[in-house]
Amino acid sequence: MKLSEIKNHLGQLEQIAFQLPDGSLVPSHFHVTEVGKVSKHFIDCGGTVRNEEVVNFQLWDADDYDHRLHPEKLVHIIELSENVLNIEDLEIEVEYQGPTIGKYGLDFDGKNFLLTTKQTDCLAKDKCNIPPVKKKVSLNELQTANACAPGSGCC
Repeated sequence: MKLSEIKNHLGQLEQIAFQLPDGSLVPSHFHVTEVGKVSKHFIDCGGTVRNEEVVNFQLWDADDYDHRLHPEKLVHIIELSENVLNIEDLEIEVEYQGPTIGKYGLDFDGKNFLLTTKQTDCLAKDKCNIPPVKKKVSLNELQTANACAPGSGCC
């Protein structure tokens, strides 16, 4: 999800809820402790230089039950970050503390913001000679209309 999308969704909500991949909700008394731009300049395993930028939100579960973050306040924080840090309309990555700090993508289901799992990947499969993943097919899918049926005597 891009920054413009979350601001649009927040404008239509009365309260904010973030849902973890296991279906549980981040406690409603969470704080957004950071909104920033994260730049990553790196070389992949095939020798290609790459640049990636994301907007980072850090969620923190505090024991502060009296100060809930409302949608209009988060929009204000986002807009302040855009102006002060010169943040473009980038994809959002969310950090949240579980057993360790988790990094998540962000989606929206019409009610909750969904923290989606992220995966590592090789960006240079063509240079690393990584074989393509073969599609698994069951034997039932291999039968065609012209195939011999069991007991038909055609084999």
